[in-house]
Amino acid sequence: MTRDRARALLIDFDGVLRRWDPAPMIAVEVKYGLKPAALLETAMAWDIYRPAMAGEISDAEWMELVAQRLPIDNAAEAVAEWQAYRGEPDPDALAFVRSVRAAGRKVGLATNATDRLRGDLEALGLTGELDVIVSSWEIKVHKPAPEYFTRACQIIGEQPKHVLFVDDDDRAVRGARAAGLSAYRWSGPQHVAYLRKALDLPE
Repeated sequence: MTRDRARALLIDFDGVLRRWDPAPMIAVEVKYGLKPAALLETAMAWDIYRPAMAGEISDAEWMELVAQRLPIDNAAEAVAEWQAYRGEPDPDALAFVRSVRAAGRKVGLATNATDRLRGDLEALGLTGELDVIVSSWEIKVHKPAPEYFTRACQIIGEQPKHVLFVDDDDRAVRGARAAGLSAYRWSGPQHVAYLRKALDLPE
């Protein structure tokens, strides 16, 4: 029995289509006397991160909670400076996305995100590079829940068996596979040839 070829691509944002240079963020932490990665670790605390990506609180409310937990007086100022840097597009992932769309396949962004997502996409020049956007904040469910992938496939207009999902997080990849999608863990451009084959694209 041959496996169904994927007809559409769902791709993750952070760690795949967007990359982060740690230097600007660490510079803010050093400036305000915080240990490196203190802001990130505080922001990713599950009790405040989950509602921010599940559409229960805004990005601004999330950052207020982060500031409240920092052991410095000017925490709000530090958080604002830290948030000013919004990453940059990964050129290899973007080239892959463009090649998939050039071949006539739909590409959707499938990401856990806050209400800042669309503004970030606009600022990074990525809005026009995608056919659909599946944001956890907007659909009120986050990866790796099976409901997330069901909704993502509905939005991109394909059955799960016809969708390839690419993410840098093993848990998300496993969740997608459990929901019936083909899924692959992104670790860089070295596997693009394989991913193109999964989408039945020419070499």
